[in-house]
Amino acid sequence: MSSAETGLMTIEEFLTKPDPPEGHYELHHGQLILMPRRKKLHVKSSRQLLDLLSPLVHGHGFITNEFPFRPTPQHEAWQADGAFVLQDRWDWDDNDYFLGAPDLVIEVLSKSNTMDEILDRQDICLSNGSLSFWTIVPNRRLVLVTTPDRKTVTCNIGSSVTLPEPLTGAVAVASIFV
Repeated sequence: MSSAETGLMTIEEFLTKPDPPEGHYELHHGQLILMPRRKKLHVKSSRQLLDLLSPLVHGHGFITNEFPFRPTPQHEAWQADGAFVLQDRWDWDDNDYFLGAPDLVIEVLSKSNTMDEILDRQDICLSNGSLSFWTIVPNRRLVLVTTPDRKTVTCNIGSSVTLPEPLTGAVAVASIFV
């Protein structure tokens, strides 16, 4: 089925689009979406969490910021603020956009996000292989952790966020917001 018949942009069409200077494109449900540049607090929270997680996941897989991935179906191309992929999945995939969703997805809530957008992103990720979806809420100093069964735990400044199995360890929420 072509995009002319469905009105949906395919991944092949998406991959020909250069990112504009004001941000980057994602493909959500066949629609080209302009994602604005990240702001300082967003970048700081994302980087701090990556620094905290890196020693805990070292040797178990690949972790990075701004992780491009392609969940199914063919009309999706997303980018996670932060992500971790287990080593065997990482080694198996040699695509420009990782196929499926990362094992751990981290999204930093921004003023430009709506809860509907975050829940859509969460659903896409958890339906495509994620073991855990973390929503970082910087202005409230919270981390919302959602699992594939769609249970969400709110971790506040006095608690820790436990890594999903098969990983071990936890990150103190207070250490994310320094």
